[in-house]
Amino acid sequence: MTDFFAMGGYAWYVWMSYGAVALVILVESLAVRARLRRAADAARTAAAAPSAPAARFQPATGDS
Repeated sequence: MTDFFAMGGYAWYVWMSYGAVALVILVESLAVRARLRRAADAARTAAAAPSAPAARFQPATGDS
């Protein structure tokens, strides 16, 4: 069993690689959860608040 965990002398590289990947997956999942929560909050507030009418584009008449 210790031979398995020693990984033939490459244990430091192998286990640090596993740790780095686990850390990246954890950070990414937390970031996705935060983005989802912000999007849901924005959608909820946009649906609850009445929006102002959109400004209309005034084309240039060329009189200047």
